Amino acid sequence: MPMRTMAELTGIVFDIQRFSLNDGPGIRTTVFLKGCPLHCLWCHNPESQEPRPEISFNPERCIACGYCVRVCPHGCHVMRDGRHVFERANCERCGLCTRECHAQALELIGKRMSVAEVIAEVVKDRAFYQTSGGGITLSGGEPLAQPEFTRELLAAASAERVRTAIETCGVAPAERFREILPHLDLVLFDYKETDPAKAKEFTGADTRQVFENLLALDSAGKSIILRCPIVPGLNDREDHFAGIAAVAAKLKHLVQVDILPYHPLGESKSARFGKSYALAGKPFAEKQVSEQWAISLRKCVTVPVTVG
Repeated sequence: MPMRTMAELTGIVFDIQRFSLNDGPGIRTTVFLKGCPLHCLWCHNPESQEPRPEISFNPERCIACGYCVRVCPHGCHVMRDGRHVFERANCERCGLCTRECHAQALELIGKRMSVAEVIAEVVKDRAFYQTSGGGITLSGGEPLAQPEFTRELLAAASAERVRTAIETCGVAPAERFREILPHLDLVLFDYKETDPAKAKEFTGADTRQVFENLLALDSAGKSIILRCPIVPGLNDREDHFAGIAAVAAKLKHLVQVDILPYHPLGESKSARFGKSYALAGKPFAEKQVSEQWAISLRKCVTVPVTVG
C-alpha cells in the first residue's frame, strides 16, 4: 500500500490552541485530538472521549430562531412551548444544524484535518517557539488513539525544526510509543492513580501497562513531566502521593512533577454533549490544600513540583 502524503493523511482534531503556556515549556501550540481509551470520573474534556465528531448544544445561547428545526434531516431539533429541545437519539452528527447557528448554541466539535493543514497552523508561531523554547504539544483525548496521524504530525513538526511534545495517559500498545520516539522531544505523562483497582474504578480501564510504558520512555532517554490530577476524596491519599514519589525516583529523565488540582469545568461541558458527569456538584480543590499537596511531594522528589 503506497504511503499517504501529508495532504492525504487525516485525523480528527477538536481544537488547536495557540500561545498555550501550560502544556510544556515555552509558548506552544496545543493540538487536541479526539478519542481516548479512558473515561475518567473527573474528565475536563468530555468532548475528547469519543473518536468521532459531536454536537455541542448550549441552550443558554439559543435564540429560538428555528434554523436547526428546518434543516435537520432526522428531526432531532424540536420546539416545545417555545423552548428548543435537542433529541440526540437519531442524531448522525452531520453538522447541518451548526452551519448557520449564528448564536453558536450548536457547534460541531471535531474536524477532519490533514497533517499538512495542522502543521500549516503550527508553523505560524515558529518565531515564538524559537525565542521561548516552546513548540507543538499533541493532547486530547489520547493522541495515540490516532497513532498514524500522531506519528506523522510529530515527524512533520520535527522536519520543520519545531520542538515536539505529547500529553499521554499511557494507555496504548508499546509499539505505538516506539514508533514516535524518533520525533519526540518531551512527554507529559499522566499519572492518575497508584492502586490498580482504584485506577480502573476512576478511569474505566485497566491501566497496568501505564507504568511499563512510562519506564520504556524513560529508558529511551525522553524528557518526562509527570502530570498528576488530584481529586479530593478520590486520590488525595497518602499512599498515592507516596506512589508518585516512588515513580519519580525511578525515572532518570524526569524534569518536573505537575500537580493538577481538580476543577469542575467538565460538568458544564458534559451537559452540552448530553452526557452525565459523575462528580456533579463537587467544588474546586481549595488552593491552600493544593499547595499542601505540593509541599508534601517536594520533600520526597528531587525535581521541581508545580501546581496548576
